[in-house]
Amino acid sequence: MAAPLVSDELWEVIEPLIPKREPSPDGGRPPVDDRAALTGIIFVLKSGIPWEMLPQEMGCGSGMTCWRRLRDWQAAGVWDALHHELLNRLCAADQIDWSRAAVDSSSVRAVGGGQKTGPNPTDRRKPGSKHHVITDGNGIPLNVTVTGANRHDVTQLLPLVDGITPVAGKPGHPKQRPDALYADRAYDSQPHRDELKGRGIEPHLAKRNTEHGSGMGVYRWVSERTLSWLHQFRRLRVRFDRRDDIHEAFTTLAESLICFRTLSEGFC
Repeated sequence: MAAPLVSDELWEVIEPLIPKREPSPDGGRPPVDDRAALTGIIFVLKSGIPWEMLPQEMGCGSGMTCWRRLRDWQAAGVWDALHHELLNRLCAADQIDWSRAAVDSSSVRAVGGGQKTGPNPTDRRKPGSKHHVITDGNGIPLNVTVTGANRHDVTQLLPLVDGITPVAGKPGHPKQRPDALYADRAYDSQPHRDELKGRGIEPHLAKRNTEHGSGMGVYRWVSERTLSWLHQFRRLRVRFDRRDDIHEAFTTLAESLICFRTLSEGFC
């Protein structure tokens, strides 16, 4: 029998983060169970199917019901809180390598356009979005941002670094900054090197027209692997959601599922 999409262990982590709903004074049909709705959301994320094609025999309610839960939980900060909680647990298990981090990006087609999309220079200027990721030294996603496909990579370097949530789990102050940061030539910028040094981060940004010296094949590959993991979730491989909050909700949930898998299986 196939493993459930929402295991007991995953539900134990996320259930306390979901806002409790007050019963309707007017009665009526009881709402779809939160765990069932989460199962439908993850099924759409992994399979990439349209919401209206969510199989009714799964018992997750309608696709629109699951869409509303995804939207409402995004607005309530559930997905960010889930990612933060899992990072804390990974830190407590000594599975986050703060000695270095790596950044990279990857573009995906955005069918129908929408918010945070733009003409993709690598896809005949068709509408697209770009996923920017920063990982720890093992490839654990610390932060992901979404922009239009025409945004330059370096514009997201500092937002990625500054967007890392303070990670607790060990005695002392929460950790938020890696010791070093590796990136390819798309991030070549002296002002950004200076900004990173000001944050106590040693920059290893490859320089244009020089031999590779930023850890290609040694350190940076983990960010490329993490982007590959993200795009194994078919709803992220091609963007169908015109609303950026919905696409970002899927992205953060995918981050969290990668963290949960790492925590459960103890690998990177």
